[in-house]
Amino acid sequence: MNEYTKNVLIAAGLSMLVIGGWDFFYAFPKLDRQQKEAQLAQQQKPGAPQKPVAAQPADKAAPAARQAQPQQTAAAAKPAPKTREAALAESKRVAIDTPSISGSISLKGGRIDDVSLKNYHETVDPKSPIIVLLSPENAPQPYYAESGFLASDKDQAPPALPNSESLWSADHDQLSVGQPLTLSFDNGQGLVFKRKIAVDDQYMFSVTDSVENHGQGSVTLYPYLRVSRIGALQSAGYAALHEGFVGVLGEAGLQELKFEKVEKEPHATKSFEATGGWLGFTEKYWAAVLVPQQDRTLVARFSASGAGTTKAYQADTVEAPLTIAPGASGSVASRIFAGAKVVDTLDAYEGQGIKLFDRLIDWGWFYFLTRPMFRIIDGLFHVLGNFGLAILAVTVLVKIAFLPLANKSYLAVAKMKAIQPKIAELKAKYGDDKQALSREQMELFKREKVNPAGGCLPALLQIPVFFSLYKVLVITIEMRHAPFYGWIKDLSAPDPTNIFNLFGLIPFDPTQIPVFGSFLWLGVWPLVMGVSMWMQMKMNPEPTDEVQKIAFGWMPVIFTFSMGGFASGLVIYWTWNNVLSVAQQWVIMKRAGVKFELWDNLKNTFAFLKKPA
Repeated sequence: MNEYTKNVLIAAGLSMLVIGGWDFFYAFPKLDRQQKEAQLAQQQKPGAPQKPVAAQPADKAAPAARQAQPQQTAAAAKPAPKTREAALAESKRVAIDTPSISGSISLKGGRIDDVSLKNYHETVDPKSPIIVLLSPENAPQPYYAESGFLASDKDQAPPALPNSESLWSADHDQLSVGQPLTLSFDNGQGLVFKRKIAVDDQYMFSVTDSVENHGQGSVTLYPYLRVSRIGALQSAGYAALHEGFVGVLGEAGLQELKFEKVEKEPHATKSFEATGGWLGFTEKYWAAVLVPQQDRTLVARFSASGAGTTKAYQADTVEAPLTIAPGASGSVASRIFAGAKVVDTLDAYEGQGIKLFDRLIDWGWFYFLTRPMFRIIDGLFHVLGNFGLAILAVTVLVKIAFLPLANKSYLAVAKMKAIQPKIAELKAKYGDDKQALSREQMELFKREKVNPAGGCLPALLQIPVFFSLYKVLVITIEMRHAPFYGWIKDLSAPDPTNIFNLFGLIPFDPTQIPVFGSFLWLGVWPLVMGVSMWMQMKMNPEPTDEVQKIAFGWMPVIFTFSMGGFASGLVIYWTWNNVLSVAQQWVIMKRAGVKFELWDNLKNTFAFLKKPA
């Protein structure tokens, strides 16, 4: 292996270590801190924050709302948060029951604040609790969405509008697919508000807010949407995964903002002017997103407030005003997504006019490669019936696709090996005269028609493939709880076995050890991967440079520990790729008449085990 190839492999290794280093030194410790803060907050039982109100930012679409300022959320001295069940029981509710979700809508405030996902469980055990996404305001972790109208701040006597304390009446006792629900509220001053809510068989609510003016004068109202949550997300702990605020908003396009970034904005608020679009919160697999009427101008806002261990975050919109004359009515339609980020489902909604809705999934910079990678793996899964087999199959397809380039690369390596004796003679001849040695080596390469960088291309090409597969395994819910064989029950999670507790014989979890526990993800598959990488490196002569020799000797060990906490599907891919690379190089070397170094190198490695004569 020439020095250029070695340098590229080092670069590839460092790229992987950047990911692993971020996860181990930042993401995993951050996740630990979040868990400890949550435990501390529960022990201290802080007061539930006051609810945030809908945004009224300055904007061209709503000039009358320019002077209005949003109420800041604060951790006030209120009773400790109730249990979720107790919070749900505080108000009358209308049940939600569809093939995908269960929950309820509160008649107090007319909020969508109780959504659970029927088809997804907390663990791989099908008997474990289903995922709870949205919860009411007085629950331990409030997370809810709502719509409504704001009054103009220029009104001397603004009309009484429904708020979070208003009690609505319902025309049905259940919301289901094909059976919409209509909520009604009469303010007693001539305005009758109605909220028609429909739901599909996936995760999209369609909401039509209307107002009938039975009074004597015109009224001007501003439609708003908001989704609010109290407390930050429990991060999944991956460097290459965005969690937090997200949206696609007019000329600003895709926006992915961490909570911490919004907190540092002036007034802890980031605003956008747009027509249509969407915005909300995204987690690793779940999201709650507002989709306003796509042809209406609006101001969208991400905001944060509060202090201490409990903070409030909100994504909201205020649309252009509606003026309703006496005896007339006005309405605005919107949608609220609350559910799992299934690729086909998001694509279907995008086909219904929600621009770039699939960007709710964090495909990353390699979108053009990651999306096709997912489609290939998903297609192979439907043929083979197992995502692990699909990963093995896609690795073979990638190898076949790059076969011509790989052949040229390995032939270049073979030629470099063939001229190693001549290079050794030049080094002996010119000694420390590096300039002369370099000139003579280049002349030798020209005479022998050898490209010293010819072995670099496969390593370079493998980097984006690796990252695209890494993203697919980390971000797509289709991979969640996808089993392989044996002990691998979830390809998106690390190998559950661990050498440091003798693969489960000792009843403790080494990864929970303070400070360095995050380095102790070392199961069976990471060990197999490390051995496969070590064997791949033994295919070539050891470097003559002592520093390089030490670096390359430790690289398999470093990779093994750094990838131990990665998704097991990625580790299986890397192991299988190493095995295929060894086989491929053996075939090419044999055809080129170049000695295959693996067996001799292995013998030399274990020569110390031989007994002295």
